[in-house]
Amino acid sequence: MGQTARVSAVAWTAAGSLLAWLWLLLCQGFFWRTDVRLPPRGEPDVWPSVCVVVPARDEAPLLPASLPSLLRQDYPGRAEIFLVDDGSSDGTGDLARELAHRHGGLPLTVDSPGEPPAGWTGKLWAVRHGIGLAHAREPEYLLLTDADIAHAPDSLRELVAAARAGGFDIVSQMARLRVRSTWERFVVPAFVYFFAQLYPFRRIGGEGTRTAAAAGGCVLLRADAAERARIPDAIRHAVIDDVALARAVKGSGGRVWLGLADRVDSVRPYPRLHDLWRMVSRSAYAQLRHNPLLLAGTVVGLALVYLVPPAALVAGLAAGNTTAAVAGGAAWLVMTGTYAPMVRYYRQPLWLAPLLPFTAFLYLLMTVDSAVQHYRGRGAAWKGRTYARPDAVPDEG
Repeated sequence: MGQTARVSAVAWTAAGSLLAWLWLLLCQGFFWRTDVRLPPRGEPDVWPSVCVVVPARDEAPLLPASLPSLLRQDYPGRAEIFLVDDGSSDGTGDLARELAHRHGGLPLTVDSPGEPPAGWTGKLWAVRHGIGLAHAREPEYLLLTDADIAHAPDSLRELVAAARAGGFDIVSQMARLRVRSTWERFVVPAFVYFFAQLYPFRRIGGEGTRTAAAAGGCVLLRADAAERARIPDAIRHAVIDDVALARAVKGSGGRVWLGLADRVDSVRPYPRLHDLWRMVSRSAYAQLRHNPLLLAGTVVGLALVYLVPPAALVAGLAAGNTTAAVAGGAAWLVMTGTYAPMVRYYRQPLWLAPLLPFTAFLYLLMTVDSAVQHYRGRGAAWKGRTYARPDAVPDEG
């Protein structure tokens, strides 16, 4: 009797997981599709002026692979680059000047804002400084891009054309992250997949929707929309600054678009699991607003949606419970089918798609670790700075 009850519980749990996957498949903005690329665009009659703002902290190893791609942008209008050296100790600013001298191209200004005051994250303080420098040029658009992002020569041109044609205040592309090491193959495509599940791209670009997000590595922003939304001052404490930026702009009446990139790539390597673990755990608990109840719900949700299907299939087959095995197998099949497009987008073998439960378990552990670090007083950490609370003073260590 007890064994029957346990088997029935497994079957019901597996059925719940299958229902969850059917809902995600059909009702979550078709998040699993990877065909949301730059919207239709044509060349404007007059190309608006653009200032490119690049916050950079200890990025000397990556600048030779990224900065030249910005310098040689083929843009018909006036464009200028402002690289903000955010307290680097590796000669980032000097290297940027050397690269500009060597490659030529768009004008480059390198400046430093000094240490961020209380209540500011370092990156947003650097962005604020860069926007302040750009303000004197009176640009119509700002391109906010990271120092680890390499752009195709026509990237700026395509972004501006899409923004003008669609009337968007933000056009953002999720840069294709590097996928070379074994752990990058397991973790990186899932990172973008989970992001799209939380913020379905189709809903972000739709009229009358509240969903808002951007990808911080590549954000084209109308200057007047930034001023109207008080960017970046209104989000100065945000650790997940790209999502906060998009919410602020959309909340002030702006239109936002986000999609996957074709030729905007991150050159930052994450060769070890430890590197990827830090990337995720530094902000995972901030995503949950440092709320223990949301953490508990997330852990239970991840377990139900991603871990139950293979477990139910194995348990059902072992116990001869056809219902549990069929429900678990069907849920796993739907999960694999929704993940396969992202695996293909990253040009990875499709045998990685059925392994998503393993990767989801890693993300579950990373999320719990993020909460543990928060309650140990370490908070979100990046580039030697730790942000324990939204109002915390950055701790250099």
